[in-house]
Amino acid sequence: MTSNKPYLVGAFYDWISDNDLTPYIVVDVSVYGVLVPMSYVNDGQIVLNIASSAVGSIAMGESAIEFSARFGGKLEHMTVPYGAISAIYAKENGAGTSFAIEHPSDDEINAQDGLITDETETKPKNKPSLSSVSSGDKTAELKKSSKSKASLKVIK
Repeated sequence: MTSNKPYLVGAFYDWISDNDLTPYIVVDVSVYGVLVPMSYVNDGQIVLNIASSAVGSIAMGESAIEFSARFGGKLEHMTVPYGAISAIYAKENGAGTSFAIEHPSDDEINAQDGLITDETETKPKNKPSLSSVSSGDKTAELKKSSKSKASLKVIK
């Protein structure tokens, strides 16, 4: 069976929003696929306001939440896989729930990256790869290895 987390996060988001409260999510940035402004991360986590009034647009897809929001006046596009969400709650009263963090398997990562695996080797599917991201005076470099988890290194 597939994960029930996307359904639960969506239901809590709707419930919190329908009660005119502000939905916040707590995101573990060590999960593969998380794309958030790293300068706002504390202790490996970031808390994000995902209220429709706080984000430019929000799309709750099958595997991740994608939205745009401003950080320090700069518009940022964020991707948060459901597996990285450790909690969703209402800012005003704390009503919500917590979740276990789910790290994707190597097969799931390869599928997300568009890799075809056969018995002898893994080949990319003509898809451009991200080697570095530049954000003002900070550069983040994403390094991938088939034997280890993805990591993000921030160079100041």
